[in-house]
Amino acid sequence: MKTTAPPIHASLRAGRTSEQIAELSTQKMSELWALWDRYFPHRPSHPNRKFIESRLAYKLQEMTYGALPETTRAMLADYGERLSAIKSGSAPTHAVLPGTTLLRDFAGQQYKVTVLPDGLYEFDGKNYKSLSAIAKLITGTQWSGPAFFGLKGKKS
Repeated sequence: MKTTAPPIHASLRAGRTSEQIAELSTQKMSELWALWDRYFPHRPSHPNRKFIESRLAYKLQEMTYGALPETTRAMLADYGERLSAIKSGSAPTHAVLPGTTLLRDFAGQQYKVTVLPDGLYEFDGKNYKSLSAIAKLITGTQWSGPAFFGLKGKKS
């Protein structure tokens, strides 16, 4: 595999990028958040300093050297999914075909939900975006909709 040096302008920027990355660990959180807000559309839900620094460092490198090719990203994601002992937070999707009727007996009453073609759910003559919203209406408490309607853990 033939390697080539980056263009001169990229190597000049690389020196500055290295400096910027080195400075991340000494910056105040307010400065890190200002950088974050410049490069990302929203803040993480469970932030910690190490995570913020690492994502900012990656973003700075990506801006200097370019992003990984899509094929490499897909390959790495596949390896991570197959080989990692740490499982990602992405839950399996529970795709139910449009027209399917879900039945649930709860507190002595039977409830019926119909899956609509546009991804919505019809319950009691109204359309809802999620099964969880319907489960909450029925029970009065927060529920996982797929679990409430018996879909959790089943392959579709």
